[in-house]
Amino acid sequence: MNAAGIFSANGGRKRLAAALVVALLAIAPALAINFPALTGRVVDQANIIQPDTRVAIEQRSADLEEKSGIQLVVATVNSLEGQEIEPYANELFRKWALGEKKKNNGVLLLVAPNERRVRIEVGYGLEGTLTDALSKVIISNAMTPRFKAGNFSEGTSRGVDDIITVLTTDASEWQKRPSLRLDYQQPVDPANWILLAALFGFFILFIVSPTFRWLFFNIVLNVLASSGSSRGGYSGGSYSGGGGFSGGGGSSGGGGASGSW
Repeated sequence: MNAAGIFSANGGRKRLAAALVVALLAIAPALAINFPALTGRVVDQANIIQPDTRVAIEQRSADLEEKSGIQLVVATVNSLEGQEIEPYANELFRKWALGEKKKNNGVLLLVAPNERRVRIEVGYGLEGTLTDALSKVIISNAMTPRFKAGNFSEGTSRGVDDIITVLTTDASEWQKRPSLRLDYQQPVDPANWILLAALFGFFILFIVSPTFRWLFFNIVLNVLASSGSSRGGYSGGSYSGGGGFSGGGGSSGGGGASGSW
């Protein structure tokens, strides 16, 4: 190889190394988050749920899983560690691998009281039943009004009740329930316009910049690889009455809804 070829090859390697560094820096915040451990059907890190309410939620969740295989977990966290609740909830869901691996029938109800944010994260297999719209209604009607009043136990319990109702009741029946219907038009959230603008900018960059496309696909591959390795350590069984609790290997693609108070 002549001198020009050597310098060209070295330049290409340097550019590739630089791109890989950028990709790693982009995914580093998600990988560095100190997620709580999955210790049970209720993981109350923020300590906002009363003991008797926690026991009742755990029992309802266990009954739901025994009858339907659906795995519902409630989590409260001290901090989202600088993340938005949507990516945090999705990463936590995937780390815990909620639901059965083949059916992806898990649900995560996440409350972050310090950031005043709540989210229902839904597994792939339940997105057609516990839809984004219904998740939003549950949060708006059952949860955030009680959270505003400082009653986290009751708000969380009501949220769990309505989630279970949607998952176990025929659609024609829950449509009759006033507490699960959206009887007025929701005001447009300004955050939706910001999200649309961000998506528009993303697609423009994706179309006009080959470097951006290359970087994007590398980030996706790294995230998928890290998610796969984190799921690998969980057992296939989801619940054992006498010996602990774990996810069954399920996953979520970001279905659900978020709210604030």
